[in-house]
Amino acid sequence: MMHRNSDHWRRAGMLCVTVTGLTLSAVNADEPWWEGQRGRLEVSSTTFTENGPLPDSAVYNDIYQGANICTANGAVGGDQSPQLEWSHVPDGTRSFVVVLYDTTAAFTHWGMYNIAAHVRSLPQNAGAIGSTYGSQVNNDFGDQSYDGPCPPAGVAPDAHHYVFTVYALDTELKVSTLANFPANAETLYHALIHAARDGHILASGSLGTYYSATPPAN
Repeated sequence: MMHRNSDHWRRAGMLCVTVTGLTLSAVNADEPWWEGQRGRLEVSSTTFTENGPLPDSAVYNDIYQGANICTANGAVGGDQSPQLEWSHVPDGTRSFVVVLYDTTAAFTHWGMYNIAAHVRSLPQNAGAIGSTYGSQVNNDFGDQSYDGPCPPAGVAPDAHHYVFTVYALDTELKVSTLANFPANAETLYHALIHAARDGHILASGSLGTYYSATPPAN
């Protein structure tokens, strides 16, 4: 992977800036963000427990001076999306959307849409580039894939809150994309908001976790 340390620190100064009001309202860790919610999915993972830390396998890998700045001890990050599964799927579901959003920094790490209606789980690393499990948008790193947490060490708050949200829709999602302007987090949220307005979101569920790259105090 190409070294991105300079980009990482440039982003770090922007992390607490709201990308758009749309981004903040589109993914909410605690409550549904549309009116007239019809159901709630149960989301779980064998990779991590709710509000527990993510393992290094799911963490971004950014090597600087021989160590990964995204982990507290410099260990290499696997940068693989965790295993996810969901249940209580409403009748009439035709597709799913999965989003990973850093609510602390207003930063989207992953967006996959038009996951087939029969799917009830994604294996570890389903968010790899070229994944066949669904279409992926460019995340806020600019990659068309999953990219794991990498909160800047020593910058308060040390631990960022990350939320995996699964949406069940009664249609396939139409996300705007052009050759020179590939689909990104903003266009995905626009599509979800339009789907919600038209009553196409049947249910959602979230699974939250915290992660810090700051070494513990002695």
